[in-house]
Amino acid sequence: MPYVMVQIPNTPAPTPSSAPRSVPTSADVARLAGVSRATVSYVLNNTSAVRISEPTRRRVRQAAKELGYVPHAAARSLRAGHSRMVLIPAPPVPAGPLYSQFVHDFQSALGRLDYTAVQYGAGGLHGDDAARAWAELRPVAVLVPGPGLGPRGVALLRRSGTRAVVTLGSEPVEGAHALLLDHAGAGRSAAGHLYARGRRRIGVVVPRESGLRMFSAPRLAGARAALHGTDATVTELPLAYTEKSAAALAARWPDLGLDAVFAFNDEYAMLLMRALQDAGVRVPEDTAVIGADDLMLGRLLRPRLSTVRIALPSGRALAGLVDRAVRNPGAAPESHELFEATVVHRDST
Repeated sequence: MPYVMVQIPNTPAPTPSSAPRSVPTSADVARLAGVSRATVSYVLNNTSAVRISEPTRRRVRQAAKELGYVPHAAARSLRAGHSRMVLIPAPPVPAGPLYSQFVHDFQSALGRLDYTAVQYGAGGLHGDDAARAWAELRPVAVLVPGPGLGPRGVALLRRSGTRAVVTLGSEPVEGAHALLLDHAGAGRSAAGHLYARGRRRIGVVVPRESGLRMFSAPRLAGARAALHGTDATVTELPLAYTEKSAAALAARWPDLGLDAVFAFNDEYAMLLMRALQDAGVRVPEDTAVIGADDLMLGRLLRPRLSTVRIALPSGRALAGLVDRAVRNPGAAPESHELFEATVVHRDST
């Protein structure tokens, strides 16, 4: 009977570094730091109700760092009866620098209060349908940018355990805390400024981009209201955010006969002002230009861009509102008017 030689490779035993490592627990941290598991929980969850010495806190944090231990958010939520996650759905339109800075400040303020801010893309969902997707994540609070959410969506979120629903818009929503933004005020301020500077044939840019109508329509209405009963005229100017669209509008400028324009915001104002200058229209001699938002880039233009400065809520104030609502979910919804529009007069008007 034939024999076959088979060579079995000499495979070394797994080294400690290659073997699977168990997930470190709070008990491991407690043993290494020489404290109780409760102390570990108090320190790593930033609990202020229990007094723990600073040396003990440092020892616990160092032990957690050495072991690579991270507290389990879901377990903490079960103990507390709710999560510490504040959901910030993506706005229905591309967010500009002003809103991005506001969200950054809000996230930082929430972090100081031991909340976790999570930005969420709705994936084409809107209004109450989006609220159902948000509710699946079981946030303790939701900041809703823009209109669309209705009372049914608020009720759905509340039934799923969300303690605070805060809306940013021009109208309050039943059951939600409201931060009211008066976009018409920006239009009134801009048009009033142009009229005071002696301008009488005033254009108002209305972006063609989908979703911006909810902001541009009240700004146009505000400009018309400010000039109602005067000798001034208001002309609506549709404009896409492209150089081609701006150049086409600038080419029509002599026929329009306008001596001023409120360009919706600073970004559209900069786009249009460059196109007007390329077409030989002098700013402000032939046409005054004013934007809104008071972006840094507007100050770097020549001529410097006049604008309407818009005061959004501070991140600290909004985080405080969320924290109050989480602590007392049965309290009556708060409503705050936060939109202060102030003209900043510069060279372009």
